[in-house]
Amino acid sequence: MELETRPPAAQPELTRYVALLRAINVGGHTVKMDHLRSLFQEIGFQNVETFIASGNVIFEAPAGDARAFEERIEAYLYASLGYKVATFIRTPDEISEIASYRPFPAEETAAESAVVYVAFLPVEPGEQAEQRLLALRTPVDDFHVHKREVYWLCRIRMSDSSISGGLLEKTVGLPATMRNTSTVKKLAAKYGQQ
Repeated sequence: MELETRPPAAQPELTRYVALLRAINVGGHTVKMDHLRSLFQEIGFQNVETFIASGNVIFEAPAGDARAFEERIEAYLYASLGYKVATFIRTPDEISEIASYRPFPAEETAAESAVVYVAFLPVEPGEQAEQRLLALRTPVDDFHVHKREVYWLCRIRMSDSSISGGLLEKTVGLPATMRNTSTVKKLAAKYGQQ
């Protein structure tokens, strides 16, 4: 009697995601990157990498709903670390698009002290939230909203600005995590469009 042989079950195709975490290695919360990678592996994600020690985690998983991944990561990190870590998922294509988006004229961003920050949000802010944010504009700070990101042009050192990440969150009424465009461009160069 011959044994019936079956081909091995096909493994689901993996999709790459970028998780941008808030409250990692700031405000007294220190998490070593090898520990953070191991937590993502415990969740069940594969090919986990971290990029710069500020809460950028790249992982692969079968294609799924980004919001469901965010909730799963937030719940696991809260249980493991003991504090809330807001999580914002973007695809490599989205990271590339954000890195190449130009919300302000080049001559304004080329100034020596000018830095553009990107605040990643869970959803697109509504029109009223956008209007409240634009009302914060000053000769030093300018804002632009595009999709689920807020772009902040700060013409002086961020620490000298009257605007902060907390004020930005309060104004739009949504949690956010911030990265400067230099970091976003580096992420896009390494992990961008697949």
